[in-house]
Amino acid sequence: MRITDLLKNESIVLGAHPADKQAAISQLVDLMDAAGNLSDKEQYKKDVLAREASGTTGLGDGIATPHAKSAGVKAAGLAAMTVPGGMDFESMDGKPSRLFFLIAAPDGSNDEHLAILSKLATMIMDPDFKEALIAATSKEEFLKLIDAKEDGTFEAPAAAEAAPAPAADHIQVLAVTACPTGIAHTFMAAESLEQHAKKRGISIKVETNGSGGAKNILTAEEIAAADGIIVAADKNVAMSRFDGKRVVITKVANGINKADELLDKALSGSAPVYHASGTDEAEGAGDVEGESIGRQIYKHLMNGVSHMLPFVVGGGILIALAFLFDTFDPANPGNFGMNTPLAAFFKTTGGAAFGFMLPVLAGFIAMSIADRPGLAVGFVGGALAGTTGSGFLGALLAGFIGGYSVNWLKKVFKVLPQSLDGIKPVLLYPFFGILIMGLVMTFIVAPPVSGIMNWMTDTLKNMDPNARILLGIVMGGMMAVDMGGPINKAAYVTGTGLLASGEFHVMAAVMAGGMVPPIAIALCTTFFKNRFTESDRKAGVTNYVMGLSFITEGAIPFAAADPLRVIPACVIGSATAGALSMAFDCTLRAPHGGIFVVPTIGNPLMYLVAILIGAVVGCIVLSFLKKPLKENA
Repeated sequence: MRITDLLKNESIVLGAHPADKQAAISQLVDLMDAAGNLSDKEQYKKDVLAREASGTTGLGDGIATPHAKSAGVKAAGLAAMTVPGGMDFESMDGKPSRLFFLIAAPDGSNDEHLAILSKLATMIMDPDFKEALIAATSKEEFLKLIDAKEDGTFEAPAAAEAAPAPAADHIQVLAVTACPTGIAHTFMAAESLEQHAKKRGISIKVETNGSGGAKNILTAEEIAAADGIIVAADKNVAMSRFDGKRVVITKVANGINKADELLDKALSGSAPVYHASGTDEAEGAGDVEGESIGRQIYKHLMNGVSHMLPFVVGGGILIALAFLFDTFDPANPGNFGMNTPLAAFFKTTGGAAFGFMLPVLAGFIAMSIADRPGLAVGFVGGALAGTTGSGFLGALLAGFIGGYSVNWLKKVFKVLPQSLDGIKPVLLYPFFGILIMGLVMTFIVAPPVSGIMNWMTDTLKNMDPNARILLGIVMGGMMAVDMGGPINKAAYVTGTGLLASGEFHVMAAVMAGGMVPPIAIALCTTFFKNRFTESDRKAGVTNYVMGLSFITEGAIPFAAADPLRVIPACVIGSATAGALSMAFDCTLRAPHGGIFVVPTIGNPLMYLVAILIGAVVGCIVLSFLKKPLKENA
């Protein structure tokens, strides 16, 4: 698809004079509507403003790209506006914006708007092309310029007097750009660096770490010969290859807005020398933003949990199937799950996967902290947590102990000669790290933590029914507070952690609480239609599927649009489901699956009743909190 396929004459205005940011967005939305791309202009405008509230799309260098994926869009499209005199759009560099592209994509378009944004990004970061668009005197000229740029035939007015090619026999500056999504800013920073280098006659090569992987990868020969290296990244990139080279490490936004400054620093010889730690990962990639300690700990924990979940989910569902397909032998109840060949197969395979839960959790927490040298140390710590009885809590501690221990060893071994750097990651870090981990886990962590875990498990198993219901209220309600955020994850991690200790009631309450928010919203959009716009009602239907599949995040768009009403209603509904799950003595051995694993749940019929009642309660509360719309859209 070409840019001009999405940009119509009706959606272009040249020489505009909007009074402020709000007026600029309103004018662009009107243009988009005039082109026939919108089914609900107000919904789309609300989504554009919500995106803008999360962070300005004024990219700097005179460019702004407001955008949104919205239920109010019926066909992907673009709108363009030039403001030759410039206006304040709260840009990243604080400078006036003069060229605007508004991007619209339908709600189910699989991030089409981001793909369009990526394509536009590499084009408009060319200063000559940008200025040509701003200077265009007709819509036809504007569109022809875009076609020429996309075809590679665009020529700057003074192309014949461009800076001469550098005489150097090597690439002077190498760069790496990367952002968390790897779609827009990655390529914009690359284009900005390339264009500014071209203007100054500097040879440059930029490696982009985008959503499709690393492209234009730097070679060892190029790195060895380069005069300067720039890493403009907001996520980890391979860094050990730059060992001993002067490297400018900065955030990706600076690659867009401060390209000349970065080039100057890279070529000045004043950048610090990068010293690798025997790992392929970037060190302190997130430190540029000055993250808080709490945020760093959360990221390390989530790195471990995200790697652990496939083992727990896959193994847990297989173990649950073993109990579903087995026959109970009263003479040998402890062998339940292994009595038939099919059940034994599921139980053995699932158990093997489940057995990796604690080592993987601890290993990847440690790796997040100390990079690759921390992986082995964390794995051993997680395995020791399993054998010493300290369980999930012990594995969490092992991950952090392993990571910070290896970081400490890196500092200790800095005094060794540089000739020994090669043996640090393969001998010194694993040997001393595992030794320290063994001592700490065996003699310091295991005794108290295993006692705590045993007490916790016994308490939950023998808990008074009324107290168990209170726990279900808390765990179920937590799943709906931030729907995929830290509180939700804390409840989910607690449930999965207790699975390893043989406690299955909490996981059931957690999944019930997580299924309710999307279902409650779907019910409300179905039975209380006058509280929602037409686009909301259409989006609500998909929440039936998301809720039944235990995808709590399906409720996020509704919660983001109306948090003071949606979140309390969902919390009440989820807490109700969690309480009823406990009251009905439901158990769940699989940490995911939603409706698809209900047959494996202890007391499955009443579990479905608990979820249904929780969803109905949430729906009714939401219907009271939300007022009927004045006009039923």
